[in-house]
Amino acid sequence: MASNFHFLLMVLFPIFFFASESRTGPNSLLVPVYKDNQTSLHVINIQKRTPLKTIPFLVDLNGKFLSVNCDQDYLSSTYNPPFCHSTLCARTGPHFCHKCSSSAPKPGCHNNTCAVITTNPLTKRNVAAEIAQDVLAIQSTNLQGSNPGQLVIVRRFLFACTPSFFLQGPLPKNVQGIAGFGHNPVSLPIQLASHFGFPPKFAFCLPSINNQNGVIFFGNTSYRIHPGIDFSVNMKFTPLSVGSQGEYFILVKSIRISDREIPLNASLISRTRSFGGTMISTINPYTVLEHSIYQTFSQFFTNEMTRMGASQVDTISPFGVCFRNVQELPKVGIGAPLIDFVMQNRNVSWRIYGPNSLIQARPGIWCFAFVDGGSRPRASIVLGAHQLENTIVEFDLARSRLGFSAPLHLSRVSCGQFNFTSSPP
Repeated sequence: MASNFHFLLMVLFPIFFFASESRTGPNSLLVPVYKDNQTSLHVINIQKRTPLKTIPFLVDLNGKFLSVNCDQDYLSSTYNPPFCHSTLCARTGPHFCHKCSSSAPKPGCHNNTCAVITTNPLTKRNVAAEIAQDVLAIQSTNLQGSNPGQLVIVRRFLFACTPSFFLQGPLPKNVQGIAGFGHNPVSLPIQLASHFGFPPKFAFCLPSINNQNGVIFFGNTSYRIHPGIDFSVNMKFTPLSVGSQGEYFILVKSIRISDREIPLNASLISRTRSFGGTMISTINPYTVLEHSIYQTFSQFFTNEMTRMGASQVDTISPFGVCFRNVQELPKVGIGAPLIDFVMQNRNVSWRIYGPNSLIQARPGIWCFAFVDGGSRPRASIVLGAHQLENTIVEFDLARSRLGFSAPLHLSRVSCGQFNFTSSPP
């Protein structure tokens, strides 16, 4: 009960806070998302500042803030850092008063403002960042979720203004910030929901191909990635939980391969060090499994692949199992045994087909797209980006539920087919 009350406070407080601002606006928004070729991570372009400038952000599903590099030519006439101990600072959660040694104030460096500790999700490095407000622009969409609409403006969007060394590490090229989608009052989706007055809900359709744009939706909309097909109609749902740092978890009760349940330690699969369940992540390119789960899972999968005519070959890092002679099935794509992650309600399962269970590491060589996370990971299962690609994955924070469609390739559609070129009437 206490955790539910805390959840409501975190979601509703931003809505109350912005009650004085204009409530006229769209019921849904969208932003293109693309896959980086070198890192296999996903990036969105967001327009910020005055005048508006397009800035690429790494998508971090569990991140708390929209973090922006302020060291590199941050020029904006509407940049405004709130005073320390102000109500705005309180919205960010734990914070402290910021001091700066620079002789001339600049973005990210003012005295008597508030600062937070931000964490690079890849390197785990922590830095102090000044909290600031500035303009953010994003495209609206229609209720059908089929086309982009007019650009809409949030004039006082709160974000973390970081030093440039915060973005060191294996990041996609040219990225200038990290877009946090986590359960936090100042994350990207919750601020957008509070500003425009729609429910805190967002959905990913992550592309699997580097030169195509997928789409991320915010608010109330259908998901018409392809004309005539509404992928919101037949979605499955499972309860969504929130971890101590705003991370998203679901409960996977068992795993099946080719309709056979694999023997796993039930207590291990349903718990983590700090919370219960399977964590979902866009920072992990591939699903990460605790060592004993990975061993059993990969062995069962390998046995089935061998039975289907594939043969094992030398591994290619970071994968532990690779194959050649993998079949190509005309309707489903890559031939592989079906994997089912059985949810809290045993009648609901997330089915993973070949395109999401295998990845082509080299010409003619396909690898099992799950990796060994060792014996003491944060979560026994971390569902990674490759397993989310070409699927509509909806995070409905108001209803505390996760929705997911069947893989789009079953309808001969991909997330890269969303039409960004035309606008609704």
